[in-house]
Amino acid sequence: MFRPGAPASSPAHPPDAVSNAEPAAHAVLLDDPQEWSAFGRPVGPTGQAAEDPASCAWDSQVVLDGMHCAACALTIEDALRSVPGVLQADVSAATRRARVVWQPSQVQPSQWMDAVHKAGYRAMPAMDAFAREQRQRENRRALWRWLVAGFCMMQVMMYAWPAYVAQPGDLTGEMEQLLRWASWVITLPMVVFSCGPFFSSALRDIRLRRVSMDLPVALGMAITFVVSTAGTFDPAGIFGKEVYYDSLTMFVFFLLTGRWLELRLRDRTAGALEAVMNRLPDSVERRTADGSFVRVATRRVVAGDTIRVLPGEAFPADGRITLGSTHADESLLTGESTPVARPVGSTVTAGSYNLQAPVEVHVEGTGGQTRFAQIVALMESASLQKPRLAQLADRIARPFLVAVLVAAGLAAVYWWPSDPGHALMVAVAVLIVTCPCALSLATPVAMLTAAGTLARHGVLVRNLQGLEALAHVDTVVFDKTGTLTRDGMALQAVHTAHGWSTQEVLALAASLARHSMHPASRAVVAAAAALDDGRWAVTDLQEEAGQGLVARVHDRLGAGQPARQVRLGSAHHAGVAPEEAGSALQVVLSEQHVSGAVSELARFDLVEDLRAEAPAVVTALEQGGVAVQLLSGDRVGAVQRVAAQAGIAQAAGECTPQGKLAALQALQAGGHQVAMVGDGLNDGPVLAGAHVSFAFGRAVPLAQSQADFVVLGDSLALVPQTVLLARRTLRVVRQNLWWAAGYNALCVPLAVVGWMPAWLAGLGMALSSLLVVLNAARLARDLPALPAQGEDLRPQQGAVPIDISKTSWLEAA
Repeated sequence: MFRPGAPASSPAHPPDAVSNAEPAAHAVLLDDPQEWSAFGRPVGPTGQAAEDPASCAWDSQVVLDGMHCAACALTIEDALRSVPGVLQADVSAATRRARVVWQPSQVQPSQWMDAVHKAGYRAMPAMDAFAREQRQRENRRALWRWLVAGFCMMQVMMYAWPAYVAQPGDLTGEMEQLLRWASWVITLPMVVFSCGPFFSSALRDIRLRRVSMDLPVALGMAITFVVSTAGTFDPAGIFGKEVYYDSLTMFVFFLLTGRWLELRLRDRTAGALEAVMNRLPDSVERRTADGSFVRVATRRVVAGDTIRVLPGEAFPADGRITLGSTHADESLLTGESTPVARPVGSTVTAGSYNLQAPVEVHVEGTGGQTRFAQIVALMESASLQKPRLAQLADRIARPFLVAVLVAAGLAAVYWWPSDPGHALMVAVAVLIVTCPCALSLATPVAMLTAAGTLARHGVLVRNLQGLEALAHVDTVVFDKTGTLTRDGMALQAVHTAHGWSTQEVLALAASLARHSMHPASRAVVAAAAALDDGRWAVTDLQEEAGQGLVARVHDRLGAGQPARQVRLGSAHHAGVAPEEAGSALQVVLSEQHVSGAVSELARFDLVEDLRAEAPAVVTALEQGGVAVQLLSGDRVGAVQRVAAQAGIAQAAGECTPQGKLAALQALQAGGHQVAMVGDGLNDGPVLAGAHVSFAFGRAVPLAQSQADFVVLGDSLALVPQTVLLARRTLRVVRQNLWWAAGYNALCVPLAVVGWMPAWLAGLGMALSSLLVVLNAARLARDLPALPAQGEDLRPQQGAVPIDISKTSWLEAA
């Protein structure tokens, strides 16, 4: 696995020339196509990438060193996008990660990483364990700088205290000068060590002709120290009236205090994300040809290998246990931390933990083929998205910093005639107090914290914009099968046509159904599991979303017989009349003859069970003022039965996907903010058309889902809980933005008129960012409980139900 060279000296400090040369040299190792899968995945067919990695674009994730603000993120994005062959670059200041989509035929990883290096930063593979070690080193260095600043501040305040309390004549000129020299000596190591990252970053910005948030801070530090030094060396000069070592050491200490605490809090979010992404072990024991086990790198494991997983280790791939039995922690996949028994023959998933005993596993899926890889891809994508409010803050960050520099210069010019020393200190206060860090962090930190909380409970956020949209939802539309009801269905009865036996129609239907992921298809396959399925050869199979299956089948037992055109699905799809009696779901098997006539071969009655928590969920939403409706492709009787059990008044059955989308659009045209909750299997257009959508159920194909949220567990209560958390998140974002705007509106005038000393400006700057992060950290608690007596989950306008016209089809959707 790739191991970069020497680390940089701090989160805000660019590496020196020597340490920069090493990563640049080692980055060339990443040009080996075998290494690309360690920190990225192909954008395109997996099989094609396996044959020729350079034949398709790659989506890579890297961790960035040397940045901590929105201006830095914009600089790195510009540097990456300027490289030919880089198709897309997204950088998150909150997580200090970047997503780079690049074309191997035009550029190599070492080249776009070198562009980051030339911009003054450093990129490391996100999946590399070195990234965790690097963050720990950065935390230790930040702690040491804070401790040195704190010690120097206390010593300088001890020397400055006599000047504060002494009466006129108490201190002689020689004593006052001695105290100044002592303060200078104590301040010097703090300026060199504790302030070093700010000066290095500022020099880098000046050299590259750009502006970041460290530039005004470094200017403030430099001006304060130079003015105080001039007053110390030349007491009779224009700056000899007063020195400001106490203000300098105090505001540096306060600034480093805020940044260190902010770093710890932000790393709690980034660390949680990284802990999930790096959940797979670096190595695993693989069986060799002689039966012994040898430890190899995880990415060298391929399908068909047999591996041994020890207790406490994570399963590195999807597979089936061939020897031993254990319990597994699958909380990442379900949101439930209760261990699950995994005996011999049971399947295990990558990313889950082996809790009990050593087991041998036959590998069936690795890399991007695993469900774990899909989950990680969703989390990485969401962590690098920028909500609209965050994009606005990023756009104004650079102009705001330029305005800060101009305002500081104008303030110094205004005050210079009366007192040059005071004029410069006023400029310092303006430079420090107006840092837009809080504004840049207000939205992304809150959104990412909420996304992390949801992920811990089994809800993946595919789109951060969805959190903002979900906070405004006033109507929730549920699908039925696999959402309000359990994923599994059972065959209740089989009605066959004359001349056909139950076994024959089951075998024929199963030959088609095993090519579909629909719950009704899986129920037919399960019922025919014990039958011989080698009789029917299926060709030209097609699945019509929301309708059913159609294929040509050949009877291997009937020599010389022509192929049959067979349909399996709703009565409408099968070309027969639906039966209105009963509430069970009916799947029809029919044959279409050459003449165009259709003959019914069998009807399968399927039953499903309502989720136990569904009535409570519907009640909670309605008590909160959110209208609840049910749209399903199932027959009307079955839909009405489920709606009555769940307590949903507005329900419509026999809806095609187009009919569902039309009903959804009608709600939106009426001014409603609509959330759609479906199983993600055949509701793609409806999920994509809603303001915000949930794909529910473990059978959801994550990589193809159109939903904003993917619910991995089995609890329907996660839907209203996510609504509540989205509301809370938006409140936190608004609080953060108001605080950032109010802080600048209050403090900038005070600094300009000279009423805010430098130390107080530093304290205000540190507290502004810290308060924003602390406020967002409140979202890291457990998911909110469901409202008991009508907590309002919707905006103030009411949700007026509308009538939904019914169309004519039958499908377990």
